[in-house]
Amino acid sequence: MVHFPTSRGVTVRAVDGVNLQVQQGEFHGIVGESGCGKTSLARTIAGLQRPTGGSVLIDGRELNDWRGDRLAFSRHVQFIFQDPLASLSRRQTIQESLEEPLRIHGIGPASERRRRVAQLLQLVSLPEACLDRLPRALSGGQRQRVAIARALALDPRILICDEPLSALDVSIRAQILNLFADLQKKLDLSIVLIAHDLAIVRLVCTRVSVMYLGKIVETGPAHDLFAQPRHPYTRALLDAAPSTDPKIERSRRVSLLAGDPPSPSAPPSGCRFHTRCPLVKPVCKTEEPMLRYIGDQVSVACHLA
Repeated sequence: MVHFPTSRGVTVRAVDGVNLQVQQGEFHGIVGESGCGKTSLARTIAGLQRPTGGSVLIDGRELNDWRGDRLAFSRHVQFIFQDPLASLSRRQTIQESLEEPLRIHGIGPASERRRRVAQLLQLVSLPEACLDRLPRALSGGQRQRVAIARALALDPRILICDEPLSALDVSIRAQILNLFADLQKKLDLSIVLIAHDLAIVRLVCTRVSVMYLGKIVETGPAHDLFAQPRHPYTRALLDAAPSTDPKIERSRRVSLLAGDPPSPSAPPSGCRFHTRCPLVKPVCKTEEPMLRYIGDQVSVACHLA
Protein backbone atom coordinates (compact mmCIF):
# COMPACT_ATOMS: atom_id res chain seq x y z
CA MET A 1 0.00 0.00 0.00
CA VAL A 2 1.07 3.55 -0.72
CA HIS A 3 -1.08 6.21 0.96
CA PHE A 4 -0.47 9.96 0.95
CA PRO A 5 -1.95 12.12 3.75
CA THR A 6 -3.03 15.60 2.67
CA SER A 7 -3.28 18.91 4.49
CA ARG A 8 -7.06 18.61 4.46
CA GLY A 9 -6.97 15.53 6.66
CA VAL A 10 -7.89 13.05 3.92
CA THR A 11 -5.71 10.20 2.66
CA VAL A 12 -5.06 9.53 -1.00
CA ARG A 13 -4.87 5.76 -1.52
CA ALA A 14 -2.58 5.74 -4.54
CA VAL A 15 -1.78 2.03 -4.25
CA ASP A 16 -4.20 0.08 -2.10
CA GLY A 17 -3.53 -3.63 -1.75
CA VAL A 18 -1.53 -4.64 -4.84
CA ASN A 19 -0.03 -8.09 -5.23
CA LEU A 20 2.42 -8.11 -8.15
CA GLN A 21 5.08 -10.65 -9.11
CA VAL A 22 7.74 -10.07 -11.78
CA GLN A 23 9.82 -13.04 -12.86
CA GLN A 24 13.46 -12.96 -13.96
CA GLY A 25 13.74 -12.08 -17.65
CA GLU A 26 10.10 -10.95 -17.85
CA PHE A 27 8.91 -7.87 -19.77
CA HIS A 28 5.97 -6.80 -17.59
CA GLY A 29 3.65 -3.99 -18.66
CA ILE A 30 1.44 -2.00 -16.27
CA VAL A 31 -1.42 -0.07 -17.89
CA GLY A 32 -4.37 2.00 -16.74
CA GLU A 33 -5.83 5.50 -16.74
CA SER A 34 -3.92 8.50 -15.41
CA GLY A 35 -4.11 8.62 -11.64
CA CYS A 36 -4.65 4.89 -11.15
CA GLY A 37 -1.40 4.46 -9.20
CA LYS A 38 1.00 3.11 -11.84
CA THR A 39 3.83 5.55 -11.15
CA SER A 40 3.45 5.28 -7.37
CA LEU A 41 3.71 1.50 -7.68
CA ALA A 42 6.78 1.76 -9.93
CA ARG A 43 8.54 4.22 -7.61
CA THR A 44 7.84 1.93 -4.65
CA ILE A 45 9.34 -1.08 -6.42
CA ALA A 46 12.43 1.00 -7.21
CA GLY A 47 12.78 2.13 -3.59
CA LEU A 48 12.08 5.78 -4.41
CA GLN A 49 8.84 5.73 -2.38
CA ARG A 50 8.33 4.02 0.97
CA PRO A 51 5.29 1.74 1.14
CA THR A 52 2.71 2.63 3.78
CA GLY A 53 2.01 -1.04 4.36
CA GLY A 54 3.05 -4.39 2.98
CA SER A 55 6.46 -5.24 1.59
CA VAL A 56 8.56 -5.26 -1.57
CA LEU A 57 10.73 -8.34 -2.04
CA ILE A 58 13.78 -8.60 -4.30
CA ASP A 59 14.96 -12.22 -4.46
CA GLY A 60 13.14 -12.86 -1.20
CA ARG A 61 14.83 -9.96 0.58
CA GLU A 62 12.59 -7.14 1.85
CA LEU A 63 13.17 -3.63 0.59
CA ASN A 64 13.56 -2.35 4.16
CA ASP A 65 16.55 -4.67 4.58
CA TRP A 66 18.34 -2.70 1.86
CA ARG A 67 17.92 0.67 3.61
CA GLY A 68 21.30 0.41 5.25
CA ASP A 69 22.96 -0.61 2.00
CA ARG A 70 21.40 1.67 -0.60
CA LEU A 71 24.31 1.30 -3.00
CA ALA A 72 23.92 -2.48 -3.10
CA PHE A 73 20.19 -2.11 -3.80
CA SER A 74 20.77 0.33 -6.68
CA ARG A 75 22.97 -2.23 -8.41
CA HIS A 76 19.94 -4.53 -8.64
CA VAL A 77 17.15 -2.05 -9.50
CA GLN A 78 17.36 1.00 -11.76
CA PHE A 79 14.73 3.55 -12.79
CA ILE A 80 14.30 5.21 -16.19
CA PHE A 81 12.26 8.41 -16.01
CA GLN A 82 9.80 9.88 -18.46
CA ASP A 83 11.79 12.98 -19.41
CA PRO A 84 15.50 12.27 -20.10
CA LEU A 85 16.39 15.98 -20.16
CA ALA A 86 15.08 16.37 -16.63
CA SER A 87 16.74 13.19 -15.34
CA LEU A 88 20.21 14.00 -16.74
CA SER A 89 22.38 16.70 -15.20
CA ARG A 90 22.52 19.65 -17.58
CA ARG A 91 26.02 20.52 -16.36
CA GLN A 92 27.58 17.11 -16.89
CA THR A 93 28.87 15.82 -20.20
CA ILE A 94 27.62 12.42 -21.32
CA GLN A 95 31.00 10.96 -20.35
CA GLU A 96 30.58 12.30 -16.81
CA SER A 97 26.98 11.12 -16.53
CA LEU A 98 27.82 7.57 -17.58
CA GLU A 99 30.95 7.36 -15.47
CA GLU A 100 29.41 8.79 -12.30
CA PRO A 101 27.61 5.60 -11.08
CA LEU A 102 30.78 3.57 -11.71
CA ARG A 103 32.82 6.04 -9.67
CA ILE A 104 30.29 6.17 -6.83
CA HIS A 105 30.32 2.38 -6.55
CA GLY A 106 34.10 2.23 -6.75
CA ILE A 107 34.15 0.12 -9.89
CA GLY A 108 37.64 -0.11 -11.37
CA PRO A 109 40.30 2.51 -12.14
CA ALA A 110 39.69 5.37 -14.58
CA SER A 111 40.86 3.31 -17.58
CA GLU A 112 38.42 0.51 -16.79
CA ARG A 113 35.58 2.97 -16.32
CA ARG A 114 36.30 4.49 -19.75
CA ARG A 115 36.13 1.03 -21.32
CA ARG A 116 32.82 0.40 -19.58
CA VAL A 117 31.42 3.71 -20.85
CA ALA A 118 32.45 2.74 -24.40
CA GLN A 119 30.63 -0.60 -23.98
CA LEU A 120 27.50 1.19 -22.76
CA LEU A 121 27.50 3.45 -25.83
CA GLN A 122 27.68 0.38 -28.07
CA LEU A 123 24.80 -1.24 -26.17
CA VAL A 124 22.50 1.70 -26.89
CA SER A 125 23.90 2.42 -30.39
CA LEU A 126 25.36 5.87 -29.71
CA PRO A 127 28.56 7.22 -31.33
CA GLU A 128 31.55 8.12 -29.16
CA ALA A 129 31.27 11.69 -30.44
CA CYS A 130 28.42 12.14 -27.92
CA LEU A 131 30.71 11.77 -24.91
CA ASP A 132 31.94 15.38 -24.85
CA ARG A 133 28.49 16.89 -25.35
CA LEU A 134 25.97 18.18 -22.85
CA PRO A 135 22.43 16.73 -22.84
CA ARG A 136 20.98 19.84 -24.51
CA ALA A 137 23.19 19.19 -27.54
CA LEU A 138 21.53 15.81 -28.16
CA SER A 139 18.17 14.92 -29.65
CA GLY A 140 15.37 13.53 -27.47
CA GLY A 141 16.02 9.99 -28.67
CA GLN A 142 19.74 10.29 -28.01
CA ARG A 143 19.11 11.64 -24.50
CA GLN A 144 16.84 8.70 -23.70
CA ARG A 145 19.52 6.30 -24.97
CA VAL A 146 22.00 7.99 -22.60
CA ALA A 147 19.53 7.57 -19.73
CA ILE A 148 19.15 3.88 -20.59
CA ALA A 149 22.94 3.46 -20.81
CA ARG A 150 23.36 5.09 -17.39
CA ALA A 151 20.73 2.76 -15.91
CA LEU A 152 22.60 -0.24 -17.33
CA ALA A 153 26.02 0.89 -16.05
CA LEU A 154 25.80 -1.23 -12.88
CA ASP A 155 24.39 -4.37 -14.60
CA PRO A 156 21.01 -4.23 -12.83
CA ARG A 157 18.61 -7.16 -12.83
CA ILE A 158 15.45 -5.01 -12.93
CA LEU A 159 14.67 -1.90 -14.96
CA ILE A 160 11.64 0.18 -13.97
CA CYS A 161 10.58 2.37 -16.92
CA ASP A 162 7.99 5.08 -16.26
CA GLU A 163 6.50 6.19 -19.59
CA PRO A 164 9.96 6.24 -21.23
CA LEU A 165 8.56 6.94 -24.71
CA SER A 166 5.95 9.64 -24.04
CA ALA A 167 8.43 12.56 -24.28
CA LEU A 168 9.75 11.36 -27.65
CA ASP A 169 8.64 11.99 -31.21
CA VAL A 170 6.58 9.20 -32.74
CA SER A 171 9.34 8.46 -35.26
CA ILE A 172 11.83 7.84 -32.42
CA ARG A 173 9.59 5.70 -30.22
CA ALA A 174 9.93 2.58 -32.37
CA GLN A 175 13.73 2.79 -32.20
CA ILE A 176 13.77 3.06 -28.40
CA LEU A 177 11.15 0.33 -28.11
CA ASN A 178 13.27 -2.01 -30.24
CA LEU A 179 16.26 -1.11 -28.09
CA PHE A 180 14.40 -2.15 -24.91
CA ALA A 181 13.38 -5.44 -26.52
CA ASP A 182 16.95 -6.17 -27.67
CA LEU A 183 18.45 -5.31 -24.28
CA GLN A 184 15.91 -7.44 -22.44
CA LYS A 185 16.83 -10.51 -24.46
CA LYS A 186 20.56 -9.85 -24.59
CA LEU A 187 20.99 -9.10 -20.86
CA ASP A 188 18.13 -11.27 -19.49
CA LEU A 189 16.69 -8.18 -17.79
CA SER A 190 13.42 -7.99 -15.94
CA ILE A 191 11.68 -4.87 -17.23
CA VAL A 192 8.59 -3.21 -15.74
CA LEU A 193 7.10 -0.83 -18.30
CA ILE A 194 4.54 1.82 -17.29
CA ALA A 195 2.65 2.89 -20.41
CA HIS A 196 -0.58 4.37 -21.72
CA ASP A 197 -0.13 3.12 -25.29
CA LEU A 198 -1.64 -0.36 -25.43
CA ALA A 199 -0.13 -1.00 -28.87
CA ILE A 200 3.36 -0.61 -27.40
CA VAL A 201 2.56 -2.93 -24.49
CA ARG A 202 1.09 -5.52 -26.83
CA LEU A 203 4.17 -5.42 -29.03
CA VAL A 204 6.92 -5.95 -26.46
CA CYS A 205 5.50 -7.16 -23.14
CA THR A 206 5.26 -10.81 -22.19
CA ARG A 207 2.93 -10.17 -19.25
CA VAL A 208 0.53 -7.32 -18.48
CA SER A 209 -1.20 -5.99 -15.36
CA VAL A 210 -4.17 -3.62 -15.56
CA MET A 211 -4.64 -1.10 -12.73
CA TYR A 212 -7.75 0.79 -11.73
CA LEU A 213 -7.99 3.18 -8.77
CA GLY A 214 -5.00 1.78 -6.89
CA LYS A 215 -5.67 -1.89 -7.50
CA ILE A 216 -4.72 -4.50 -10.09
CA VAL A 217 -7.93 -5.78 -11.67
CA GLU A 218 -6.43 -8.21 -14.18
CA THR A 219 -3.04 -9.71 -14.93
CA GLY A 220 -1.85 -12.38 -17.32
CA PRO A 221 0.21 -13.20 -20.40
CA ALA A 222 -0.02 -10.40 -22.96
CA HIS A 223 -1.40 -12.58 -25.75
CA ASP A 224 -4.18 -13.91 -23.49
CA LEU A 225 -5.11 -10.55 -22.05
CA PHE A 226 -5.40 -8.85 -25.44
CA ALA A 227 -7.15 -11.78 -27.12
CA GLN A 228 -9.63 -12.50 -24.32
CA PRO A 229 -9.91 -9.77 -21.67
CA ARG A 230 -11.89 -10.99 -18.65
CA HIS A 231 -12.42 -7.79 -16.68
CA PRO A 232 -14.94 -5.19 -17.99
CA TYR A 233 -12.40 -2.41 -17.43
CA THR A 234 -9.76 -4.23 -19.49
CA ARG A 235 -12.31 -4.69 -22.28
CA ALA A 236 -13.16 -0.98 -22.13
CA LEU A 237 -9.47 -0.03 -22.41
CA LEU A 238 -8.97 -2.27 -25.43
CA ASP A 239 -12.17 -1.03 -27.09
CA ALA A 240 -11.01 2.58 -26.72
CA ALA A 241 -7.58 1.91 -28.29
CA PRO A 242 -7.51 2.88 -32.00
CA SER A 243 -6.55 0.29 -34.59
CA THR A 244 -3.80 0.77 -37.18
CA ASP A 245 -6.01 -0.96 -39.75
CA PRO A 246 -8.27 1.64 -41.47
CA LYS A 247 -10.94 -0.94 -42.27
CA ILE A 248 -11.17 -2.09 -38.65
CA GLU A 249 -11.11 1.50 -37.42
CA ARG A 250 -14.00 2.55 -39.68
CA SER A 251 -16.20 -0.34 -38.55
CA ARG A 252 -15.18 -0.18 -34.87
CA ARG A 253 -17.78 0.70 -32.28
CA VAL A 254 -16.39 2.43 -29.24
CA SER A 255 -18.39 1.97 -26.04
CA LEU A 256 -17.26 4.80 -23.77
CA LEU A 257 -17.32 4.36 -20.02
CA ALA A 258 -19.82 6.50 -18.14
CA GLY A 259 -18.55 9.13 -15.73
CA ASP A 260 -15.09 9.80 -14.34
CA PRO A 261 -12.98 7.57 -12.10
CA PRO A 262 -13.83 8.06 -8.41
CA SER A 263 -11.38 9.91 -6.18
CA PRO A 264 -8.58 7.74 -4.73
CA SER A 265 -9.19 9.53 -1.42
CA ALA A 266 -12.78 8.21 -1.29
CA PRO A 267 -13.01 4.96 -3.28
CA PRO A 268 -16.48 3.39 -3.56
CA SER A 269 -17.47 0.33 -1.56
CA GLY A 270 -17.39 -3.10 -3.13
CA CYS A 271 -15.78 -3.26 -6.54
CA ARG A 272 -14.12 0.06 -7.27
CA PHE A 273 -15.19 -0.14 -10.90
CA HIS A 274 -18.88 -0.68 -10.19
CA THR A 275 -19.78 3.02 -10.58
CA ARG A 276 -18.79 2.85 -14.28
CA CYS A 277 -19.24 -0.83 -15.12
CA PRO A 278 -21.88 -1.66 -17.75
CA LEU A 279 -22.33 -5.16 -16.25
CA VAL A 280 -22.72 -4.14 -12.60
CA LYS A 281 -24.70 -6.46 -10.28
CA PRO A 282 -25.87 -5.87 -6.68
CA VAL A 283 -22.98 -7.92 -5.27
CA CYS A 284 -20.50 -5.59 -7.02
CA LYS A 285 -21.69 -2.64 -4.90
CA THR A 286 -21.22 -4.33 -1.54
CA GLU A 287 -18.50 -7.00 -1.81
CA GLU A 288 -14.96 -6.27 -3.00
CA PRO A 289 -13.76 -8.91 -5.49
CA MET A 290 -10.44 -10.56 -4.75
CA LEU A 291 -7.82 -11.17 -7.44
CA ARG A 292 -8.31 -14.85 -8.31
CA TYR A 293 -6.96 -17.17 -10.96
CA ILE A 294 -9.03 -17.93 -14.05
CA GLY A 295 -7.08 -20.79 -15.55
CA ASP A 296 -3.37 -21.29 -14.95
CA GLN A 297 -1.88 -17.86 -15.67
CA VAL A 298 -4.64 -15.24 -15.74
CA SER A 299 -5.98 -13.65 -12.55
CA VAL A 300 -8.97 -11.31 -12.40
CA ALA A 301 -10.66 -9.24 -9.68
CA CYS A 302 -14.27 -9.48 -10.85
CA HIS A 303 -17.35 -11.29 -9.49
CA LEU A 304 -18.57 -11.98 -13.03
CA ALA A 305 -15.34 -13.32 -14.56
